[in-house]
Amino acid sequence: MEMFGFTRATSAAQAIGVAAQASTAQQGAQVRFMAGGTTLLDLMKLNVEYPQQIVDINHLPFDSVDAMSDGGLKIGALVRNADLAHHPLVQKNYPVLSQALLSGASAQLRNMATTSGNLLQRTRCMYFRDTAMACNKREPGSGCSAIGGANRNLAILGTSEHCIASNPSDMNVALTALEASIHIEGVHGARVIPIRDFYLLPGSTPEKETVLEPGDLVTHVSLPAPAAGSRSTYLKLRDRASYEFALASAAVVVTVKSGTIQHARIALGGVGTRPWRALEAEQVLEQSSPSDSAFQRAADAVLREARPQSGNGFKVELARRCLMSALRTATQTL
Repeated sequence: MEMFGFTRATSAAQAIGVAAQASTAQQGAQVRFMAGGTTLLDLMKLNVEYPQQIVDINHLPFDSVDAMSDGGLKIGALVRNADLAHHPLVQKNYPVLSQALLSGASAQLRNMATTSGNLLQRTRCMYFRDTAMACNKREPGSGCSAIGGANRNLAILGTSEHCIASNPSDMNVALTALEASIHIEGVHGARVIPIRDFYLLPGSTPEKETVLEPGDLVTHVSLPAPAAGSRSTYLKLRDRASYEFALASAAVVVTVKSGTIQHARIALGGVGTRPWRALEAEQVLEQSSPSDSAFQRAADAVLREARPQSGNGFKVELARRCLMSALRTATQTL
């Protein structure tokens, strides 16, 4: 672990100012905001992350979950995963989010991990975490050891010749299906980014994972009001029952009226380089009757562009079955 400066911020403006000043003064120095630190500290110990400045944001007033006047929900950036998963409004109106959070990590980690930290959770690709190996995400231009290497757990959707690392989060899959918005404050003011636009595909620049700019601070996440009569579920398939990352997962939010799917929002996890919004599947399902044949067509539509590697071809069928099972549960189809 390298030496770093440390500041405990007491306001968002101070946190943003310290980050911007450090980046400018040290010619693009890496600056990291720290909340729970459950990922950052690991990566610093591995010398994958080596920030010159850390800004502790735990004293900022972003730790509440609040109902909004339009029926939606405001989730502070510093809300701990355990508190969010067990919040009555989340369990009542957004069960898919509660289920996703409780399927991730361990109870101890959920007590520390935060909403903003989970949004920015980095890949578990073994080559990214091993500085002795080539990784374009960690060291641009060095190559991707995972292509042709040990890639069983990596992505089949959204990959490029430069990176096939999968996004590891469960929470973000549910937030994608719920059409969350990310609220950001930075040196250029405040802005709101739909979650589907927040994450970047690797393309030729896999080191750029989100639209965040130096000094940007996530303040909260907002969820729209749930559609009347909607049902949701999160299904996670993994190698063991607990404390394991998804091989494939599906977050499903659907509304069925008069035997027809009126509204469908679907996101996949474990198979994409970012939380994967399954727009093609949604288009197939809307105005269709819930049935195995419709679910099969929806799964085929989103997985048509899958590009499996040498060791993860099984994920195509696994993701198909995962999505179909989640849709059966959400629509109460036997």
